[in-house]
Amino acid sequence: MPTINRIEDLQAWQKARWLSSNIHQTTRDKLFQDDLDLKRQIRRSGGSVMDNIAEGFGRGNRGEFIQFLGIARGSLTEVKSQLYRSLDNQYLTKLIFDDLYSQADEVGRIIDKLLLYLNNSTNKGRRYSKGTDGDNVEP
Repeated sequence: MPTINRIEDLQAWQKARWLSSNIHQTTRDKLFQDDLDLKRQIRRSGGSVMDNIAEGFGRGNRGEFIQFLGIARGSLTEVKSQLYRSLDNQYLTKLIFDDLYSQADEVGRIIDKLLLYLNNSTNKGRRYSKGTDGDNVEP
């Protein structure tokens, strides 16, 4: 497998970015204007998923990357809970809820596969490599 050198090439980050963007678009709906706290929180949680993937990747070592992927996974679960709150409060249709929830599930599966790979890898990460620019992460 090829080494990933840029966060933009990491599928987990790409999909988390897509989810965050779709949450942001969806919460522009006037129905969310009555619950600004929920609107802000679901946007923050959605952004936190991609941001924690990026931060962990940028740390340059496997242990911290694993730690930040765990935080991203927690934020993703928070997004799912907030999607239920949005559905229960009728801010989302069932169709939109199902679509966003499915996207969140996909991000979760990708994060889980990446965690499995990293937990089984002997590569410590870029910080411990001599003379390389790469983060030594395979997709």
